[in-house]
Amino acid sequence: MAKANDLTNGKVSSLILKFYFPMLLTNMLQQMYNIADTAIVGKGLGDNALAAVGNMSSLTFLIFGFSMGLANGFSVIVAQSFGAKDYAKLRRSVASSAMLCFIIALVLSAVSIIFLRPVLGLLRTDAAIMHDGLVYGYFIFGGLIATIAYNLCSCILRALGDSKTPFIAIIISTIVNICLDMLCIFVLKTGVEGAAIATIFSQIVSAFICWLRIRRIDVLNITKEDFKGNGSLYAELFKNGLPMALMNSITAVGCMVIQYFVNGLGVAYTTAYSACSKFINLFMQPACTAGFAMSAFTSQNYGARKFSRIREGLHVCLAIATISYVILGSVMIFFPTYLARIMVCGSEPVKIAGTYLPICGIFLFAVDFLFVFRNGCQGFGKPLVPMISGIAEMALRIGVIALFINVIGFRATAYAEASAWIGALILNMASFEHTLNKSLVTSVIHHKKLRTAA
Repeated sequence: MAKANDLTNGKVSSLILKFYFPMLLTNMLQQMYNIADTAIVGKGLGDNALAAVGNMSSLTFLIFGFSMGLANGFSVIVAQSFGAKDYAKLRRSVASSAMLCFIIALVLSAVSIIFLRPVLGLLRTDAAIMHDGLVYGYFIFGGLIATIAYNLCSCILRALGDSKTPFIAIIISTIVNICLDMLCIFVLKTGVEGAAIATIFSQIVSAFICWLRIRRIDVLNITKEDFKGNGSLYAELFKNGLPMALMNSITAVGCMVIQYFVNGLGVAYTTAYSACSKFINLFMQPACTAGFAMSAFTSQNYGARKFSRIREGLHVCLAIATISYVILGSVMIFFPTYLARIMVCGSEPVKIAGTYLPICGIFLFAVDFLFVFRNGCQGFGKPLVPMISGIAEMALRIGVIALFINVIGFRATAYAEASAWIGALILNMASFEHTLNKSLVTSVIHHKKLRTAA
């Protein structure tokens, strides 16, 4: 049997970096095969097909983000139980999370398919890309259970300090995905449905690999008893998972509003925005991964009541985010058109992307730091402020783009993103500092009482 990785003992920087790098490679590979998908679709099927797939990104984020938020929230309870050495609760938490995610996957899949066409209409999807968008969406949402299964399994493994298995899973699934993409699009000439099928199958592969690892962890010797209904545990899981899920979905609504305005500018702008979004998501990954590390580290040490270690962990993760910003922000600022040409063919979308990426590159620090503080809040089991910050992000995105789209054009989308990042960062930073300082003070008082009693 395999051992879980205890993050509550040992040198903080070494533990986090050892946990961080396999997870970073995992997340970068995920984004790389998203970019590979986009590049293959764009080069193999043309800019309209690329626009159709890209137009789906905010809608898929709405659904996938909800499910990912649930999985992340559920995994906080898993990590805290492991940190507290409560292995009975740990097993029940994993079993209950699996049952709940299975049911939610079926519901989300059905709802997404039923409402796909009217939602694409609300987004002012151009008639030239509507058919491909529908075909791609039906396949992707039909295979939603595979995506949710991978998300949950990888979150459970990260909660237990294992970032290597998801990395191995993503290496294999990325190779599978790219090979199937090229086979379906260039050889079988399937169209956008081929890209969707390749994505779903690769998610099945990665979920299966992670599941095999979970079965081998010694403290997760799950039995039928662990699957018995437990109302208080379900409530605790949803207390953490639902706010995170809603935060992602609320943020996605703001992105959908931006997509609505972008679509109104024409297909060239939709294509450019799709390409820019892929690169921003890729360049966020080092800091996003630092956030995931912060969540797992905070959860385990909060469960073990080792609050001073959390402060050390924060410093390490912020250092990672700062280095990421300096390097990748510079690439976005100075080489925007070179990036755009990787995915799009037409000169107009490349020129449009050149006005968007530098602005986002300047303000990338805000979202990089946001990942660290927001995941820290979630690791405390305090998901309310991250959810409120999601509402703030949505309001800022909608407000800025509605006010300035007719004044400065497409650049308003970049400023809408930047304002959302800054607003959410302020809220999450304040909440994290308040919770950590309160915990540290409480711990000091507790130890003084123990010494006095002795």
